[in-house]
Amino acid sequence: ERFMRVEQVILKQLINNEEYTRKVIPFLFKDYFADTNEQIVFEKIKEFINNYNKIPTKEALVVELDNDKTLNDDQFQHCGKIVNELVVEESPDLQWLIDKTEKFCQEKAVYNAIMESIGIIDGKDKKKSSNSIPDILSEALGVSFDTHVGHDFLDDYEHRYEFYHKTEDKIKFDIELLNIVTKGGLSRKSLNIILAGTGVGKSLAMCHMASANLMDGKNVLYITLEMAEEKIAERIDANLLSTPLSDLINMSEDLYTSRVEQLKKETPGKLIIKEYPTATAGAGHFRHLMNELSMKRNFQPDIIYVDYLNIAVSMRIKPGMSSGTYTYIKAIAEELRGLAVEKNVPIVSATQLNRDGFKSSDPDLTDTSESFGLPATADLMLAMISDEELQMKSQVIFKQLKNRYSDPTLNRKFKVGVDRDKMKLYDVEASAQEDLLDGPIFDNTQTGQAVKKERTDNTNTLFNNHNA
Repeated sequence: ERFMRVEQVILKQLINNEEYTRKVIPFLFKDYFADTNEQIVFEKIKEFINNYNKIPTKEALVVELDNDKTLNDDQFQHCGKIVNELVVEESPDLQWLIDKTEKFCQEKAVYNAIMESIGIIDGKDKKKSSNSIPDILSEALGVSFDTHVGHDFLDDYEHRYEFYHKTEDKIKFDIELLNIVTKGGLSRKSLNIILAGTGVGKSLAMCHMASANLMDGKNVLYITLEMAEEKIAERIDANLLSTPLSDLINMSEDLYTSRVEQLKKETPGKLIIKEYPTATAGAGHFRHLMNELSMKRNFQPDIIYVDYLNIAVSMRIKPGMSSGTYTYIKAIAEELRGLAVEKNVPIVSATQLNRDGFKSSDPDLTDTSESFGLPATADLMLAMISDEELQMKSQVIFKQLKNRYSDPTLNRKFKVGVDRDKMKLYDVEASAQEDLLDGPIFDNTQTGQAVKKERTDNTNTLFNNHNA
């Protein structure tokens, strides 16, 4: 009965108070109304506003109801009675009305989310898995009447001028060419992907990048779904202490302690490594982890690494429900990118290529279809390429597949030094880059073709626009 009164007040105001209606209509949904007939009336009001950009009269509503052939007589009678009673004697204070409506929306959203979650737990919802419950609840808890509804082009010019002249807060690399191709590092709210075959060194690259971020004073969250926390920490130790993995075991406790204490003095940053078993965690779990770290350790990451994407889980789709791994991997990527935007951080992840490393002489990567859904979602995609000759030289080739930071045709491929003992990447001399002709490696794969097509389409569009 208590909710009914609020619902009646809302419906009354919607057809009598234009200022109120304009402020609240974007946030109201029919499933906030418990009574089916009130839902029908609300839908008719919303439709009218969308179609005619003004609030309906009672007469207009009755005509709209009369024209709706899907309603039976009983529904028409009840809806007509509701419309008839939508009379306002005097309007309460506008701000009070908006506050009450916001509270109503929040309570209803949470109630509906809890009922939906119970349905999922009971197995009534066949499409959603219990993994999606944290997302459903956090979305409901996030319901609010956000006052910022867009950028007013002519009035907000000062804000815009500031934006043009603000240097973007980027997370830098310590490898010169990686900074060049990203124009100074990774942007916040971005998803960045490394593609590599087994054993090429995607975890090595991510451990190196995380180490560099830490020494740059950043807070780093490294999520591992494959290796134990200690294994990742061991690699980062080898990198930061510049000590081969095999020698770490023989280092005396005193020396080890003093060197780690020295590192602590050199950076205000923190690095948290969190391990989840393979195929048990996804964006919802990572969000929960960040909230826990924020509350319990006062830790907010500047960048997140997920090692690696193919063995995370989707919060929206049950494994096997989708039309194949393509859709599933794409869903995971979209959810990670959503998390990056929400938490205002870059996320770096890797994806496995189903080949034992690259064979430069015959890069047959046609079965990378799993990763084929990624180009649409990622801001940066770099393939890591290795072969026997590169291994002999302690080098690895990075190839740009997609790049929203700058033109991917510049420095399409470049070499980076790799010290596998110390888990480090390093810059190589400029002369090492000279023999890098853009061969067909990667271009004949599904991913390569998709990226190539996207690039050609963009060029054609620009060319046509220019000629027009």
